[in-house]
Amino acid sequence: MTGPDHLDADHFSAPGGHPLWLVDAAAWRRPVPPIQAVVIGIDRAGTLPDTRTDDFDLLLTSTADAPRPWVSLGARDFNAGVERLGAAVSANPLAATIAAQVLRLAEKLTMADALAVESLAYSALLGGGEFARWHAAAKIDAGAPVPPAPVLIERTDNRITLTLNDRADRNAMTATMRDALYEALANALDDPTRPELILRGAGKCFSTGGALPEFGTARDLAEAHAVRTLHSCARALDALGARATVRLHGACVGSGVEVAAAAHRRIATSDAWFQLPELSMGLIPGAGGTATVTRAIGRHRTLWMLLSGKRVGAAQAHNWGLVHAIEGGA
Repeated sequence: MTGPDHLDADHFSAPGGHPLWLVDAAAWRRPVPPIQAVVIGIDRAGTLPDTRTDDFDLLLTSTADAPRPWVSLGARDFNAGVERLGAAVSANPLAATIAAQVLRLAEKLTMADALAVESLAYSALLGGGEFARWHAAAKIDAGAPVPPAPVLIERTDNRITLTLNDRADRNAMTATMRDALYEALANALDDPTRPELILRGAGKCFSTGGALPEFGTARDLAEAHAVRTLHSCARALDALGARATVRLHGACVGSGVEVAAAAHRRIATSDAWFQLPELSMGLIPGAGGTATVTRAIGRHRTLWMLLSGKRVGAAQAHNWGLVHAIEGGA
């Protein structure tokens, strides 16, 4: 595939076509045929042109503090920032283009349907070459033993507090922890007294995301998809509605932000930071992030988090709507 020849578009080549189009945000219009590429609209001048945001997967500007859906890179770092995004797409073109497609779908689907689409795409990428290359090169240790109670459950009057409780492994989301969390959330949903629920993490951070030793261990990817959707903590947390609050501190990485973003009230400490690193592994989020984070900050900014892999601090997360408030201590 090539870009439109009547526009000034830069392309990053990859086997099978051009996975990334860098186009003029002010002039470009999305063609009718489906595009198997990530389309980034560029506003180097920082004028924030009036454009059809749906034409683009990501919109970058050099102006500071740009409104949604724009991502501000800053004039001095603009070209270098664009180059880094291009390198990320070129390194894992299938994961990048699938991420853009899934985000477009998630924006229009119900939460349950968006989670199902994400899971199908995630299972496909788990069986793909990009993830296989990352997994073969990664040096992953066995990890710390899973504690006997990976999720603590406390009830005071009509409030339930769930605490991710694996301090030694920074609350890495093992399958055991995920299942325990899902069971606790499902029980809260079924409770006829309709208790309020608070989700938090013990130790130095909320959660560093999926436990790396478990990545790539599923032998039946179809079954893994079924388990992932049936035991979706993001879906259960979303279903609690206004009853659920999540308190975030320190690292909130991968599933540590994906699940949390499903809560209808999200409160962070000033030291909290958020990151979606899955693209560097040849994957997309698999714990609900393409649906939950998109609903919080929009698909354009969610894709930027995926492509850049950068940390988003508490202040920026608050400005974007990823968290609703910043408060003191964890």
